[in-house]
Amino acid sequence: MKLSEITLLTLAILVFNFGAIAQTGIGNYQSGFKQEGNIIYFSNENADVQLEFCTPEILRIRSIWDRNFEANEPYMVSKYDWQTVNLTTKEENNQFNISTEKLDIKINKSPFSITISDKNGKVLLADHDTGHFTSDKQVAATKKLFPDDHFFGFGERMDVLDRRGKKVELNVGRGIGRPHIIGAYNVLKANYCPVPFFMSTRGYGIFMHNPYETNWDMGSTDPESFTFSAINGELDYYFIYGPDFPHILDNYTSITGKAPLMPKFALGLQVGTYSGGTWGHEEMTSTDYVVALARRFRTMGIPLDILHLDSTWRIFGKTGGKGATTFEWRPTFVNPEAMFDSLYAMDINMVGVHIRPRFDNGNKLNLLEQAQAKGLVYPEEGSPGEFVNFFDQKSVDWWWDNGVMNVASMGAMFFKTDEGSAFGRKANESDKVGPTSEEAKKLHNIFPIAYAKAPYEKFSEYNGIRGMNMTREGYAGIQRYPYIFAGDWPSEWQYFAPVIKAGLNIGVSGVGNWAHCMGGFEHDADPELYIRWCQFGMFSPVAHLFGMDHPGYKEPWNYGEEALKIFKQYDLLRYSLIPYIYSHSYEMYQTGMPLMRALVLEYQDDENVFEIADQYMFGSSMMICPVTEKGAQTRVVYLPEGNWINYWTGELYGGKEYYSVLSPLDQMPIFVKEGSIIPMQDAPQFIGAEPVPQIKLDIYPGKDASFELYEDDGKSMKYQEGSYALTTINTTSTDKEVTVSVAKPEGDFQLPDRNYLMQIHMESAPKSVSVNTKSLNKLATWNNGSEKGWYFDSSQKLLYIHPEMSKNKEIAVSILKN
Repeated sequence: MKLSEITLLTLAILVFNFGAIAQTGIGNYQSGFKQEGNIIYFSNENADVQLEFCTPEILRIRSIWDRNFEANEPYMVSKYDWQTVNLTTKEENNQFNISTEKLDIKINKSPFSITISDKNGKVLLADHDTGHFTSDKQVAATKKLFPDDHFFGFGERMDVLDRRGKKVELNVGRGIGRPHIIGAYNVLKANYCPVPFFMSTRGYGIFMHNPYETNWDMGSTDPESFTFSAINGELDYYFIYGPDFPHILDNYTSITGKAPLMPKFALGLQVGTYSGGTWGHEEMTSTDYVVALARRFRTMGIPLDILHLDSTWRIFGKTGGKGATTFEWRPTFVNPEAMFDSLYAMDINMVGVHIRPRFDNGNKLNLLEQAQAKGLVYPEEGSPGEFVNFFDQKSVDWWWDNGVMNVASMGAMFFKTDEGSAFGRKANESDKVGPTSEEAKKLHNIFPIAYAKAPYEKFSEYNGIRGMNMTREGYAGIQRYPYIFAGDWPSEWQYFAPVIKAGLNIGVSGVGNWAHCMGGFEHDADPELYIRWCQFGMFSPVAHLFGMDHPGYKEPWNYGEEALKIFKQYDLLRYSLIPYIYSHSYEMYQTGMPLMRALVLEYQDDENVFEIADQYMFGSSMMICPVTEKGAQTRVVYLPEGNWINYWTGELYGGKEYYSVLSPLDQMPIFVKEGSIIPMQDAPQFIGAEPVPQIKLDIYPGKDASFELYEDDGKSMKYQEGSYALTTINTTSTDKEVTVSVAKPEGDFQLPDRNYLMQIHMESAPKSVSVNTKSLNKLATWNNGSEKGWYFDSSQKLLYIHPEMSKNKEIAVSILKN
């Protein structure tokens, strides 16, 4: 053997042995097995291990090498109090066996290791080699990788969907190393909202309950194992059984919190504005620009509900500049209180302003100086600090009373909380890094949650309605406060598709209320990109229009007549779908199921969907297929099992097939699942003006279907106390008959007077239509339901029915086919 070869071999052995020495595993079980309620304790050679059975399907696993378990924290996890779980435990010579009604857990004693199986004996998760270990403060777990393990989640990732065979680092921040010639951060490093949670197609999920930076190697280094680790803290993770993804997501959001209902009007169009003067043009800002902007939407008949004023409403301060908040209006804003009054007089439902988390001194207000003197900022190394200490209620109260009330008292009703990643990390808008202590490193990832929580709760109390907050950064649990946007991605085709991936990944990570800047944020967009991006935006969970391109600002009339026409078309379409969207928002509040659904969320057993990152389900019935290629007049779509109907043409397609479909500029491909009921309304100019007088049921028969129409007052928290109405709508279809039934509404909320119209997609006119066994008249023409009866439009293949029944009576429609 050559000397060089001996040297390399020796080096390899040394590296391997160093790794083995540096890593300290659990060791062998020693003693101390005991059960206290849902918690089982094990004392081992090197570490203590605790298993807590939260439910028969959820198991919290904790390992600590200093024998001192950490106290529970309130930011990532919102539920620690669980009901008693019926456990069966048995000790054998070499192992412990623990069972619930859903899971079997085998604990090997020497060395200590954990294997979790379902009741059919299928191993779901098993330790690999050392299992749990620590090394130089790092804590980690290595698990066996099975052939059918494919991993989805990890938060707002812009790179891939299926994480099998890949690595990922989760630490709040949009990445470092900006390529200035392009103008955006690296999509591979984007970490605006990482979530240390994934779901495996094998039937389980893992949530790592640790606030530090985490690293995940999902089979990249070793094809037979995957590893997750944190740079410090406790090895604390939840195993969550499904086996289906919706059930896993429901269990995960039971741990970290369900997304609350936003005000109903938050589902309408939201627009941000630099008030006529983005950075470098601040002198052009004015209250007149803001009022004229809202008036133009109203004059053009483009529905709008929420407006926010971005950075340049305030003066930039003496210490933090753009990266801090003075709460002092820029002098160009003459009489901002009158501006708010004018906006609300135009029926804008809510107006907010942009902030950053540092205090600053302005020309009249010296909030930073005062807060530092009172010790109400988070301390930094070598200085008293600048960040509002959102972890301390006294600091939050002072921030609200002395800072926020300068704008809330005039009419601001919510915040856009920006730059949450700057706590303990280099800021995007300055060279500051904030606090760098060990405690600050631990708080870095959960700071955005505390930052969003404070105004969400304070404004809710002050406004007397549901809270609203729009934030850029988040972590596990951010879904509670209540929505996040994708950040500042330029108006270029190369960023459009990655933003769609971000929405799909964050949805399967428990964060369902999500938005992005339609048309992109920075730079002018070419009109085609603007149109395509806005089509996608109107079918996103939150429809948000905002850009900093001066002087266009992504306002639709600045992109040409065709762009304006198509923008209005899709905005009106979204507003007509509010009953459908709002009902799914309630479903998300109940189950964690997002409105924007990666196909794998509903078709987990179909490997064809694992890497589809440019299609998604919008609720339970609609397949949305954005066009992300410039100049494309067609695009390839994949339709999963079942039959599908082209929303625009009515053409029927079979499932588990790929199709090339037409996609002219005004048509983003949309497909509806056969057997769907889509409740709709006439599109209003804003939400909440008048009670909806008529619900239109857009029905696609073909198999039995059901839909629960959810309604409440749209603003208050009373829905959490049962003040809502649920109306169950069912359809059945056979060769001879289609039936539609509308049940009496259930719940404490009193619905306004209204009626139903039905439009049913059918190939030919029916033989007869009856309502509650009584024959319904055939109409010569259809005047949008102005008279009772039915009408068949042969050109559209649509059967229109107006049963003229009260909301408080059951409706049973029978359609006999020819």
